[in-house]
Amino acid sequence: MRTPVFAANWKLNHGPTDARAFLQRFISQTPRQSDRTLLFFPPALSVAAVVDAARDRPDLLVGVQNVHAESHGAFTGENSVAMARDAGARAVLVGHSERRHVFGESDEATGKKVRLAVDAHLVPMLCVGETLEEREADATEAVVLRQLTAGLSSLTDTEVASITLAYEPVWAIGTGRTATPQDASSIHAVLRAALRERIGDKAAHVPICYGGSVNRGNAESLLLSPDVDGLLVGGASLDADGWSAITRSAIGR
Repeated sequence: MRTPVFAANWKLNHGPTDARAFLQRFISQTPRQSDRTLLFFPPALSVAAVVDAARDRPDLLVGVQNVHAESHGAFTGENSVAMARDAGARAVLVGHSERRHVFGESDEATGKKVRLAVDAHLVPMLCVGETLEEREADATEAVVLRQLTAGLSSLTDTEVASITLAYEPVWAIGTGRTATPQDASSIHAVLRAALRERIGDKAAHVPICYGGSVNRGNAESLLLSPDVDGLLVGGASLDADGWSAITRSAIGR
């Protein structure tokens, strides 16, 4: 049985001071839950603060929003997988739509990052998703399958079974437009089928999260939809009270 994942992507928000205050309030109203994984992706400069604030809550995991596609070198301003692991991170976002469409990250780069993450014993959350233009051109399946194939290209079948996926339609991120539960389920089913073709029955163990304008009002309906195994949340994860409520949503099985 897959364990549902609730992942908060803070993007360029919450420095170390705000992060500590957030975790203190979040923890005070969020009991430990054994049937789901709670994951935080703070900015790089706040990772240590979140790790420290969650020290007494081993059920709260911390990840990084990005790593470089090389393990070391003359790359000013970048962070490596080894640095992320040393700082206390246990997961990493790879191929988030903003990395792809704002910073120009290629499919090839996502594959390199996934490989490095696995080698560093970090769980990669590989993000895939289409733009509005691609959706209107009926290219959604082709786009997400291309991104999936590239991201997993260097992994063994056993390694593929240990990652997490996130479907985040670009047209629904920060726009207030959300894919319906049916939209999400249909693409998650496409991804699940591709995983099954690649790794057989092990595909059943890979969580596939949905991301894109998730909020307290739609979280539960998304989570109760077939093949939606969790949520990758941006703006709605920035408020401790709201994020606590979302992480306590009912989940489908």
